Amino acid sequence: MKNEPPRKLLRRDLLKMTIVGVGVASAGELLPSPVSAKPVDLDQKRKARYRPDSQEVRNFYRVNGYPPAR
Repeated sequence: MKNEPPRKLLRRDLLKMTIVGVGVASAGELLPSPVSAKPVDLDQKRKARYRPDSQEVRNFYRVNGYPPAR
């Protein structure tokens, strides 16, 4: 087995390591930080939102030809 002399650090290798180092450093800044979710108000979530006597509901049934409620 031959002993190879230690390899010199070439300018091209130095440039490659510099580019990789800059890429790794900038990749950490580009990643988004985790965002916490807003707290959920269960009373608002469970609140009834459908109102059968609202103007929009009456207009929907009137326009679409449903028979009137008795």
